[in-house]
Amino acid sequence: MYSEDFDGANAQERSGEDIWSKPVRAGKRTYFFDVKATKGNDYYLTITESKRKVDPSGHFSYDKHKIFLYKEDFEKFAEGLEEVINYIKTNCIKDSDEAREEGGSFTDVDFEEL
Repeated sequence: MYSEDFDGANAQERSGEDIWSKPVRAGKRTYFFDVKATKGNDYYLTITESKRKVDPSGHFSYDKHKIFLYKEDFEKFAEGLEEVINYIKTNCIKDSDEAREEGGSFTDVDFEEL
């Protein structure tokens, strides 16, 4: 959810004009990479994680989490993401693959519980 302390400019950016979108389906989740533009033609990216849930009555609902990434942060964000992914591939993937072969599995983390 959005905080009530956003100013008008941020509210306009949150509802910016859609330019391009790329959905990525990954198991129970779908990630949406959306390029948007402000009224002043300043471009930014929203990344949305959408996870389908079933409520006790059997109806489907979706949990959505969104981040906004502005052009001045693209390079630093991409560098950080690449570094973390490379770290995981180098230091963690073999351990995870071996654990799965031995009957282990990944856990589904709900960050709201942390």
